[in-house]
Amino acid sequence: MAAPESSSPPQPAAAKKPWYRQLYFWVLTAIVTGILTGWLWPSTGTALEPVGTTFVSAIKMLITPIVFLTIVGGIGSVDSLGRVGRVGLKSLLYFQAGTLAALLVGLIAVNVFQPGAGVHAHPGDLQLHGDASEYVKSGEDQSWWHFLTDLVPTSAVGAFAEGNILQVIFFSVLFGVALKAVGPTGEPLVDGIHRLTAVVFKILSYVMLAAPVGAFGAMAFTIGKYGVSTLTSLGQLIGLFYGTSAFFVLVILGAVTAALRINIFRLLRYLREEFVLVLGTSSSESALPRLMTKLEGLGVRRDIVGLTVPTGYSFNLDGSSIYLSLATVYIAQATDTPLSIGQQLGLLAVMILTSKGSGGITGAGFIALAATLTTAGTVPAAGIMLIFGIDKFMSECRALTNLAGNSVATLVVARWENALDVTYVNKVLHTGKPQPREEQGQVQALEQDPAVPAQLPTKA
Repeated sequence: MAAPESSSPPQPAAAKKPWYRQLYFWVLTAIVTGILTGWLWPSTGTALEPVGTTFVSAIKMLITPIVFLTIVGGIGSVDSLGRVGRVGLKSLLYFQAGTLAALLVGLIAVNVFQPGAGVHAHPGDLQLHGDASEYVKSGEDQSWWHFLTDLVPTSAVGAFAEGNILQVIFFSVLFGVALKAVGPTGEPLVDGIHRLTAVVFKILSYVMLAAPVGAFGAMAFTIGKYGVSTLTSLGQLIGLFYGTSAFFVLVILGAVTAALRINIFRLLRYLREEFVLVLGTSSSESALPRLMTKLEGLGVRRDIVGLTVPTGYSFNLDGSSIYLSLATVYIAQATDTPLSIGQQLGLLAVMILTSKGSGGITGAGFIALAATLTTAGTVPAAGIMLIFGIDKFMSECRALTNLAGNSVATLVVARWENALDVTYVNKVLHTGKPQPREEQGQVQALEQDPAVPAQLPTKA
């Protein structure tokens, strides 16, 4: 749907920064430097752990307020609460389809290539210790319905203090709906929410200046502690996971974006800074605020971005789903545990549930894996020790794939809502210049009912 022509004068295009001043260049440089530091001076690399964790903590400090402000501001700005429910329902439906597709792709890949065949590890010889035993204990304590029972926080403040994104989303939706329901009484508060959002994003811009330093510390620690040799010891599984994830992003998600008439390669290029940031920090949370801004820059409605992206971080974990099916069957193959097609499909049903709601939790991949194994009972849970040493390297691929999946999910929901100007999206992707916030009126006009004239200023 084409946006109406703008009555406001065109804004001058911002001069593009040279490549050596781009964030992704400095983060990439920091990643390479961190790898070399951890490889050549392992003890120094291990000692740099606080540098990486401090940066990630600074990002997490802003995640919950950004999620709250974005969701509340988005709901408060829509013209009807019915639209909020419709967007939420469509998001959840797509998330289920995406999760199922990711699990099936991982299941097919591990059965075709069988990376665990020939390992012949005896389950009785595998002993849980260290962090792995804690993850398994956490997984054993989780039932298949945990993502529903964990949805409601014991207190509103507690959800923010603990950084539980799922609970913050729940409270934010309730708050936004109530704010919209009180009508004119809540309008000043909605305006204040928008103003406070601008302040928090300015704080984020200050924190992002330290991104290269954080990426350097995180990568130096990873290589210094686990060593490059860890990458080669289970190279077949690592290669299969990265290859399967690349296939899922380029082929499966590529087919979805092609149906939207959007080029997946241009979309990935547009989000390159966010991908590099995730690669350096091994945390998809570090890119959450920037991803939301970039998607709004494509003209996606703020309420769609505010609901779909944060919710996707708990319910649309494509990378984690691929990892879950790969790792489960790999452990079965490595421990000579026979799994029939029926048993694997049964595991698939369990994984659909255990893969939900663990976004942002330390060791989320292992907790979900342990929950799957203990719930199903057909594969020995102690087998996770076979892949514990390489989980840090696998987590980076999980985070990258999750980021790509949530980006595409947001575009799909926007198109499903008939609120995506594909022509404009392709223009932004072609130029690589996101839409400034003050010029986002063009797609907002698509929100309005046909009987309501679009009076918002737009960009041609």
